[in-house]
Amino acid sequence: MLKLGVIGTGWISSSFVEAALLTKQYDIDAVYSRTLAGAVSFTEDWDHVAVYNELGEFFQHDLDVIYIASPNSLHFEHAKLAIEAGHNVIVEKPAFSNPKELAEIIALAESKGKLFFEAARNIHEDAYKKIKDFLADKEVIGADFTYSKYSSKMPALLEGKKLPNKFNKAFSGGLLADLGVYMLYGSVYWFGKPDSAYYNAVVLPSGVDLSGVGCLDYGNYKVAVKNAGNFNSYLPSEIYTTTGTLVLDAISEIKSAKFIDLEGNEEKLVCKPAKHNLYDEAVDFAGILNDPAGQQAAYQELMDYALAVAETSYKMRERAGIVYDAD
Repeated sequence: MLKLGVIGTGWISSSFVEAALLTKQYDIDAVYSRTLAGAVSFTEDWDHVAVYNELGEFFQHDLDVIYIASPNSLHFEHAKLAIEAGHNVIVEKPAFSNPKELAEIIALAESKGKLFFEAARNIHEDAYKKIKDFLADKEVIGADFTYSKYSSKMPALLEGKKLPNKFNKAFSGGLLADLGVYMLYGSVYWFGKPDSAYYNAVVLPSGVDLSGVGCLDYGNYKVAVKNAGNFNSYLPSEIYTTTGTLVLDAISEIKSAKFIDLEGNEEKLVCKPAKHNLYDEAVDFAGILNDPAGQQAAYQELMDYALAVAETSYKMRERAGIVYDAD
């Protein structure tokens, strides 16, 4: 069993622990929070979990891997300290504020003989693999991806009393760094790294994007990406080929996919639902952690995806004039 530690006690950390335990390949061993009360509250559903409010003490705990879900801008510092202390790390997406931080962490992990993973859950879904296989013998000529969801932080933003981390450049926030990551990962996973990328954003006074429309340029075709945090969209996502259109009900947690050829005939792709929306990534990470030598090719593929997404996102932010404090 992999001894799992957690930094950050928000809902996403709780969700990852639930998924990890479902795989029966992890035990939750230790949790760090800025307050001891927060760590205790987070662990109330599990027995025999050590709690810490001092990072130095937490890093001394014997752990196989640490899941990091602190605010975005703190990921780099926490991952660096964890790796230097001898731990493998899983960092919630977006892993870091910019490609420079990502490259430094990858190099540090390699030098220490440790592993780094970015927790971009959607590319680990069964549906993603099925779609990649389906597209293998087809010529892609475009795609249109949408992921817009009214944020739980919108009321606080509109109230104006305290700026939520999600909309704060000091915390490397914004929608491209949130929902946009899923679309960038989807595009890189299915089509490769784009030649160039653009982003036309609605930028808040705080300096980050509330919504935006992007274009990933693949030379002979384009991929449109649209995200927002101030409204819900119910549009499907689509991939266009020379023989028809692949219609997806979502870009993350895909439950249905169908191909409609040029004559209107439909072919459904069978998508196996996961036990939990973070289950598949937890299984994949465990497979590599338990056999790093045998899974070297799979690990390198994940690093290539992470670098391509980080570089593309950074270029898009540059085009939109979005600069983080971490930059």
